This record gives sequence, structure tokens and C-alpha cells, in this order.
Amino acid sequence: MIKAIIFDLDDTLFPESEFVKSGFMAVDNYLKQQGIVGFYREALYLFNQGTRGNIFNLALDQLKVDYDLDFISKLVAVYREHFPTIKLHEDAKWAIQYLKEKYKLGIITDGFLVTQKNKVKALGIAADFDVVVFSDTYGRENWKPSSVPYSKVMEALQLKGEQLIYVGDNPAKDFVTAKKMGWLTIQIKRKQGEYLNIEVSEEYQAHFVIESLFELKDLLLGLEKENKSKFEGAENAENV
Repeated sequence: MIKAIIFDLDDTLFPESEFVKSGFMAVDNYLKQQGIVGFYREALYLFNQGTRGNIFNLALDQLKVDYDLDFISKLVAVYREHFPTIKLHEDAKWAIQYLKEKYKLGIITDGFLVTQKNKVKALGIAADFDVVVFSDTYGRENWKPSSVPYSKVMEALQLKGEQLIYVGDNPAKDFVTAKKMGWLTIQIKRKQGEYLNIEVSEEYQAHFVIESLFELKDLLLGLEKENKSKFEGAENAENV
């Protein structure tokens, strides 16, 4: 019997692109204080073109700004530590309110601790969840797919793997360990998700794939009926 639904955060409950834009704006405001203008426009263009990892460097190159490693590190700190302007997906708002009436709810999220904590605060959702595990609390080596964050959830809720579901968006890391620990797994595959086109082997794939969290209602009802049928079948067998 499923007792708890645990969610990934970025691109599962809210669009990570909103955080990126908010971070670019924070860096833009910082650079304006240094007399440098135009960063937001250049950085956003690069991001929308699919650039990842060196956007700050490339944007400053476009602006003809001289920089060194320390300057880039400062911009990265501004980006990571800013308090973001973000909001939940509409289906996430619904899912939280619907599910918390029947299940324990939790979050497992990777990312730098201050960044992820600021996201949760900005979304105003902490009170809706019974457990929030920031994997960075236990070190970068314990980000997913480490078993540590999943174990912390099980310890906090006092539940076994077969009583838990994990809902995430990144098949490269979200599901492989949860499955090994007995959890059911669901991939939210949004039409514009960051990991939409990732191909992984079967062991990394989720048990179920949905395009919207609104689909959780029917999926969970189906699982409940299936479990009820199995239980009734086992009970009848014992009575024979």
C-alpha cells in the first residue's frame, strides 16, 4: 500500500528555467553596479540556444568585458545565492493539495544547499511537505543517484520502499536507486522539459511516464485497485 509520494523539485514542481532567468537578472543587477550592462540579454540568448556550463564567460565575451576566474566565481555566487522569483507549475499546485489529504509528501532535491533552500522558501511549500531532503546536506557525493537521500526519507517517515513513490524528471539519476530500494517511480515528461530527450537503459527508466501531474489521480487510483485485488486474492487463497 502506497503511503507517501516524494517529489523531485527542479522541473518537476516548478520550471527550472524560471530560476535561471531570475539568477541571470540578479547577476545583471550586480554587474550594472560595476558599470556593465546587457548581461541578462546575452545570457538568456545563450541559454535559449542550448548553451550550458559556460554562459557567464560567453556572455561577458560578447559584452567585451575582461574577467578572471575570481570574477566568474563571484558571479556564480550571486547566481546561486540570490532569492529567486519562481512559482509552482499549475499541475504541481493541484497535486500538492490533492495528494496531501491521502498521503505523506516529501521532496528530494539535488543542488547547492543555499540555492535549493531558497527555492523552497520562495515557493512557500515547506509546510505542505512532511519531509524535505536536501541531498547537499550530506555532501556532493550523496546527490542522486546516491542511496543516502532516499534512505533519509524512509527513516524520517518510517516507511519501507514498497510504500513509497518517487516522481522526478531526470532518468539519468532519479529512478535507478529508488527502484533498487523497492520504490515505485514515475517520470514527469513535460513537453519542454530539460531532460525530455535523454535515452537511458531499462534499469534507469521509471515504472511509469506521465506528461502532467494531473495524471497522478488516475494512476494512483489504478494502483490502489490493483493492490486491493491482490490483497483480496491472497485472502481468498488463505481461506481455501
